Amino acid sequence: MALVVSGIRPTGNLHLGNYFGAIRNFVKMQEENNCFFFIADYHSLTTHPTPADLHGNVKTVLVEFLACGLNPEKATLYIQSDLPETAELYLLLNMNAYIGELERCTSFKEKIRNQPQNVNVGLLTYPTLMAADIIIHKAQQVPVGKDQEQHLEMARTFANRFNRLYKVNFFPEPVAYNFGEELIKIPGLDGSPKMSKSDNGSSAIFLADSPEMIRKKVMRAVTDSGPVDPDQPRSQGVENLFTLLAYFSGNEALEHFESLYRSGSIRYGDLKKQLAEDIIRFTSPFREKMAALDSDHEYLKKVTNLGAEKARESAGKTIREIRDIIGFKPF
Repeated sequence: MALVVSGIRPTGNLHLGNYFGAIRNFVKMQEENNCFFFIADYHSLTTHPTPADLHGNVKTVLVEFLACGLNPEKATLYIQSDLPETAELYLLLNMNAYIGELERCTSFKEKIRNQPQNVNVGLLTYPTLMAADIIIHKAQQVPVGKDQEQHLEMARTFANRFNRLYKVNFFPEPVAYNFGEELIKIPGLDGSPKMSKSDNGSSAIFLADSPEMIRKKVMRAVTDSGPVDPDQPRSQGVENLFTLLAYFSGNEALEHFESLYRSGSIRYGDLKKQLAEDIIRFTSPFREKMAALDSDHEYLKKVTNLGAEKARESAGKTIREIRDIIGFKPF
């Protein structure tokens, strides 16, 4: 049994790419590992959300995590800001982090290009906060996407640096959790190879989207003027629709539309209608669970209190030992 840590920023609803890319696998992981899943509300402060946005988004992600099958009895599900030990470790790690290595971080360079009016210190020290999230529980494995691999490498750097500086073998070196072939990439409706929240989410299908919204989004999906030579590669937008059809409509529907495409008689509108109804059928159980959870304030309070208690038990032990190693001792 490995100790696994993973977090997700509360930036709004989860989409199908989030579900198949990670959350579906989180549900499997909790059966075999000691898992800590947290809602990273500290991290979201780099974009300066309003209090109403922040609280609402945290609740949204919590509800959706639970609706997707995360079990607070099997895994530790907590809100990052409920764990003050994380902030303390973040401060201590910053003391041994260097400006040069943080400035070279790819995500920091990207952020200062995209938001030059808001280059705050939180963006610069994002890797140390992420490292604190991971090593506060002495995690052995971390599920990360390609864009977070450098941050995981820096977490290993900070853990090893602490061990060398204080001549201890305290922090393990966390490695990436490998989902293998179970990791599915869901393409976007805008023709992009990966579903994302770009364009205000118009190209993504969210778990909370109503049937009407799903139909509207799918019918607007990018296609082309139709097959000219069926033996030639399909346009990215059309290929995306067939990929989605394979995931949500099954082999019979896929073979039907593949045959129509090869014969040159396909009508993309019919394909989209089929796809929309099948996505609605897939997402309906999630919407029903989310609606029930969203109004159950007592249960959500119970879940977050339990998660905070379990997370503090782990993190508190780590911080007490770190303080002793560094030399923070009472007289």
